[in-house]
Amino acid sequence: MAGRFRPPTPTTRTTFRGGHTPVPALPNAPAPLDPGPASSLAPDLGLTLGPLRRGPADPTFRVTPDGSIWRASRTPEGPGTIRLAAVRDGAPTADAWGPGATWLLDNAPALLGAEDDPAAFVPRHKLVLASLRRRPGLRLTRTGLVLESLIPTILEQKVTATEAYASWRQLVRTFGEPAPGPAPEGMYVMPDAQTWTRIPSWEWHRANVDGKRSATIVRAARVAARLEEAVLMDPPAARRRLELIPGIGPWTSAETIQRSNGAPDEVTTGDLHLPGIVGWALAGDRAADDEAMLDLLAPYAGQRHRAVRLILLSGRVPPRRAPRMAPGDITRI
Repeated sequence: MAGRFRPPTPTTRTTFRGGHTPVPALPNAPAPLDPGPASSLAPDLGLTLGPLRRGPADPTFRVTPDGSIWRASRTPEGPGTIRLAAVRDGAPTADAWGPGATWLLDNAPALLGAEDDPAAFVPRHKLVLASLRRRPGLRLTRTGLVLESLIPTILEQKVTATEAYASWRQLVRTFGEPAPGPAPEGMYVMPDAQTWTRIPSWEWHRANVDGKRSATIVRAARVAARLEEAVLMDPPAARRRLELIPGIGPWTSAETIQRSNGAPDEVTTGDLHLPGIVGWALAGDRAADDEAMLDLLAPYAGQRHRAVRLILLSGRVPPRRAPRMAPGDITRI
């Protein structure tokens, strides 16, 4: 009998990337927010919103001991803060503040996976099935906002997650604005598009962001309105729109559209670790490349991103044979 009750998967770098964000249960809350027709089962807030968290100290994302998730966003109507929580039975609730409050509440169901269809997913591997059974509340979020996912993703290009998270924190705290409403102390809304284009070169340097990444962010911010139109496109067309910007390739566009458009089939290619993780989990092949990874994910056509999330959340990774990539620091140059 003991073997039937497995302990929860511990939070690691891999499960964190899969969206593992533990959230305490909230015993009491206001009237529940309808999560939509996607499923009769309420979404797991930590799993659904976890991919939006850029490191444990993200100033735009906070988990509080009362079971709430707070997000500070720059919406088309201005800055706003939203608080999401689950009551004891799992029903989600939402409150919002600031000029963007109405927009955030209107889009809260999509944020919580109302437009996702988990029933369309059919597990083809034992590991994926086991991961799915442990996480029935996993939903794919759709933020409806491109720039807020694109900029931190650009910061993550070719550097360690630790470096990218630190750069994001510094830039948001320096050039953003305090989150509206009774948000937890230290929360900020990211800068608007115009502010991103005006950050001086020495401030990028202080934030440990090299010229290539900062130039890509500036180019994207200058055409932010056109990029935000991508949320109304199908995911492949949305990715093509983003990749018109020099410095934005398949890795960056996939990581962005997965979040902004809630795309269940967009797979991240060009990643240093992901092919080996998928290859090891599904076929015992730690040397898998992008082509091998896509072949292994072929049975999940239409739902490949969800399959990858479940693989990451399983925590199954190949044994390490080399030291981790050492963080860089251009601020000393």
